[in-house]
Amino acid sequence: MTDPKDTINIENVVASTGIGQELDLQSVAMDLEGADYDPEQFPGLVYRTQEPKSAALIFRSGKIVCTGAKSTDDVHESLEIVFDKLRELQIPVDDDPEITVQNIVTSADLGENLNLNAIAIGLGLENIEYEPEQFPGLVYRLDEPSVVALLFGSGKLVITGGKKPEDAEAAVDVIISRLSELGLLNGSF
Repeated sequence: MTDPKDTINIENVVASTGIGQELDLQSVAMDLEGADYDPEQFPGLVYRTQEPKSAALIFRSGKIVCTGAKSTDDVHESLEIVFDKLRELQIPVDDDPEITVQNIVTSADLGENLNLNAIAIGLGLENIEYEPEQFPGLVYRLDEPSVVALLFGSGKLVITGGKKPEDAEAAVDVIISRLSELGLLNGSF
């Protein structure tokens, strides 16, 4: 039986930073090759990096949100590219702006089908939302680590709200432990 922790895959890392000054996005959009800026659709300028693949959302306030990266290293690499591009446009950017990871979305697989009705009852309604007519997954809010896990009947999980990659491993451990205690998991983990 594959250890579910070995199936954990980072799907998206969202991080924020800032350059500490306001930007004229219209002017930046004209000078920054590949930038998308349509203020009627979205208030920020979108700049995509290819290697590593991500999108930087650059706002007039100087705040920047990086999304779509597959690792925290990719976030730092992508934002470094953005900082360098802004510096090339004579926009002063500190040598090492602080980058804060806001959310890591991961997927995992428990390797067996789950009875979500039994899990909803077993885990209790305080931390659970399960309305199969509205959404096929069970929403499980964990306290420690502070994440939200979506459990699906297929045994697949989506874990969101983590601040570091280890949060997903801890969440999988908690989920396996709780479901095993309730006799709702057949696997021997």
